[in-house]
Amino acid sequence: MKNALNSKVVVITGASSGIGEAMAKLYAQMGAKVVLGARSEEKLKALTKQIIADGGTAAYCATDVTVAEDCKRLIDRAVGEFGGIDVLICNAGISMRAIFDDVDLSVLHRLMDVNFWGTVYCSKYALPYLQRSKGSLVGISSVAGLHGLPGRTGYSASKYAMTGLLETIRIENLKKGLHVMVACPGFTASNVRFSALVADGSQQGSTPREEGKMMTAEQVAKIVARGIARRRRLCLMEAEGRATHFVKKFAPAFLDKMFYWVMSKEPDSPFK
Repeated sequence: MKNALNSKVVVITGASSGIGEAMAKLYAQMGAKVVLGARSEEKLKALTKQIIADGGTAAYCATDVTVAEDCKRLIDRAVGEFGGIDVLICNAGISMRAIFDDVDLSVLHRLMDVNFWGTVYCSKYALPYLQRSKGSLVGISSVAGLHGLPGRTGYSASKYAMTGLLETIRIENLKKGLHVMVACPGFTASNVRFSALVADGSQQGSTPREEGKMMTAEQVAKIVARGIARRRRLCLMEAEGRATHFVKKFAPAFLDKMFYWVMSKEPDSPFK
């Protein structure tokens, strides 16, 4: 794994914090030329400066993944700076916490715009370069993209859509050497839950789950790197994800009940 990303051009969306930031730092340490995209230019500039100061190679482009032109500009930045793309990691994403009865439809549109359409736009513009390098297209999905997660309708839907998109791209490119991987972290200690949208579209501002018991962003970054090195199709990261994938095949109704029970135990759960 240590040499898997050495000298590779790796484009990462949602790179200014959380899993994206952890991937940017780790992959630069592994010798990758990282190109960072996120909305906050200030954070990107600071992170890029830090990576370079630590001996890494990095560039950035302020990117709102809901805007197709921004995604094209990010890809063009990577190609212009480093001559091509070896890995695209579609990591930018937001979450939500509200039951479908209560949620404003604009929240569902926002989830799809960021999580799904952001992946569509970046993948579309990066695809020719990834085909040329026989590189890797990676989507950071979720266990919620394997089975519906109550209280997270828009989130699950957007991650299912991402999975369908990437699996189809994989099949279309079977004879072109393109590697496509869907990575599914479980609950991860990052700021995505603090910025999760509630029913009216505002941010919840706090997490209902105990951070100390979750995977760290750094752990996720390492597992994703291992998955890229091994050119995996599906990257499940902990017992929860593997159990979900297995149980869904044989006892989906039981899994429904387990998901309901677990999520109803959250503080201030939107359903009981």
